Amino acid sequence: MSMRGEIISREYQSMKWIQDVDGKEYACYHKDLEKFDPKAGLSEEQKNQCMDTSLVLGDSW
Repeated sequence: MSMRGEIISREYQSMKWIQDVDGKEYACYHKDLEKFDPKAGLSEEQKNQCMDTSLVLGDSW
């Protein structure tokens, strides 16, 4: 595996995919989810630190 592949793999492994209460999926780093409550969903601050996957993949993905 190239160095670039190792870096991408390490970054991918440090992420978590969250299905929020609004039905959207977010890709977040573990460190940004320290106080995440699945019943309450992501806070606005957490959403700002995560990536809404529909922005990357599109709504029909």
